Amino acid sequence: MLKSKIGTVEAIMLILTIIVAHSVLSMPTNILSSYKSASILNIIYVGIIAICISFLIYKLFKNFPNMDIIDISEVIGGKFFKNIIGIVFIIYFIVTSSLMLRNFCESIQILYFPMTDITFIIALIVIAIAISNRLDFIGTIKTNVIIIPIALIGVLFLFFTNINKFVPERIFPILGEGAFNTFVIGLTNIASFGGIAYLYFLPPLLKDGTNFKKITLISISSTAIYLAFTIAVLLFIFTFFVDVSEISPLYTATRYIEFGTFFQRLESIFLLIWILVFECYLSIVCKFSMNIFQKITGISNKKALLDVFLLLIFSISLIPKNLAISQSFESKIYPYLMIGIVLVLGIGILIFANIAKIKHFQSNINRKELTNEQMG
Repeated sequence: MLKSKIGTVEAIMLILTIIVAHSVLSMPTNILSSYKSASILNIIYVGIIAICISFLIYKLFKNFPNMDIIDISEVIGGKFFKNIIGIVFIIYFIVTSSLMLRNFCESIQILYFPMTDITFIIALIVIAIAISNRLDFIGTIKTNVIIIPIALIGVLFLFFTNINKFVPERIFPILGEGAFNTFVIGLTNIASFGGIAYLYFLPPLLKDGTNFKKITLISISSTAIYLAFTIAVLLFIFTFFVDVSEISPLYTATRYIEFGTFFQRLESIFLLIWILVFECYLSIVCKFSMNIFQKITGISNKKALLDVFLLLIFSISLIPKNLAISQSFESKIYPYLMIGIVLVLGIGILIFANIAKIKHFQSNINRKELTNEQMG
């Protein structure tokens, strides 16, 4: 378990790390290819729903202070149920992050190291994660507080430096391929708010648990704003983005920056920032997975656990044969995993736990009333 607690700003940056890491891959392309000119409207619409969901999660956690979803699972279903839920979330974190790692490393290989074996590139990333995770996790969290604001400012920089190339008319028709596609089918885009999954494990880690509401609302609201700017950059620059590049869409957008004669080829700086973001993201995944595993097994040897989880991430990332397969996972499988595990299962557990607690509380009141009547 984490020895040190994290503050409000650190927790917000932790949640934002997830979306920033996902946005440098093919997620923006998937959104644009599905919703076309309605992409920004869809993000705003889904963002409002995500904020409501995060507020619901906060309300459901109020009856279980300083507990995460694993602790709550044990309360309502015992150790067996706790172990099942813990394993489900570990698999979710490890599999999704491993395939995201493969996607990211494939992009780096295409951009800079076309003659280098992808296994070597993945191994370098994993070794870096191993080194950072052997240090205090608070170091990773504090690094987030520096790196994530830079990444957020970077998207604003992309937006305003490319604004002279924007074609605002590309936002029309506003409803894209129709209201049904934007507002009904578009609900699956809630998977873009993957940081919601980590809200389930934050309460015991916070220095001040009363700030959980602030953390949930600010982090998810900031995610919606960040995604809106990201999608706006790509929508207004590219005529039909799906055919522009098979690599990171944001990276392609950085090549359009013209910022005087001195500052040129800024995409390398952006790539360096995104590599650091991705390292922080994978470090967070490792730490949360290790914490869950420690809760369900009681194992205290963190170094052994770290080696096992890193080996799993490395091995799973080698399964896809090419970039198309890892991108297919991100666009066709990941959204339904996120909705099924994070939203349906996670919120379902919290709702059931609250109902059980209310019934238990009511039964205690009835017992007291019965006892008082007998004494009277």
